[in-house]
Amino acid sequence: MRFIKSEKDFYSGLMFTIVGISFALGATTYNVGTGARMGPGYFPLLLGIILAVLGGLIMFKGVVSKSATGDKLGSVAWKQLGYIIGANVLFGILLGGLPSLGVPAMGLIAAIYGLTIVSSLAGEKFKLREVLILSTILAVISYGAFVKLLSLQFPVWPSFIAG
Repeated sequence: MRFIKSEKDFYSGLMFTIVGISFALGATTYNVGTGARMGPGYFPLLLGIILAVLGGLIMFKGVVSKSATGDKLGSVAWKQLGYIIGANVLFGILLGGLPSLGVPAMGLIAAIYGLTIVSSLAGEKFKLREVLILSTILAVISYGAFVKLLSLQFPVWPSFIAG
């Protein structure tokens, strides 16, 4: 397309706009409420609108301003994308299990370790010691925030350990 001067800006803005509009439309199924008494749909609606507007501005920048290199869109990093999506799927499976396949829930701690280890494989360098330290810090913070402070009810440890 000849009217696009920066493909990276244009297509990233398009992605932001699509995601923002999707969130805003999805939020309309909830009670939005008012500014004084916000409903459950208020924040996602507002966030979706802001994201869509920012996406529109980024798309506009991609059409109007020309960079020195032209900012061509590169190829998709399929390997890294696979690791990131796989890490999120693994997190869900480890946290909640797959009862239909007989896979038990392994809990929050194992899910965080799995997520961190698999997603770090997407980087250029992988150092197991650093990843395990990061996993431990994330597990401690997540346990404190979600289990202790927010009192959310989900398995923290595997059922064969917790009983």
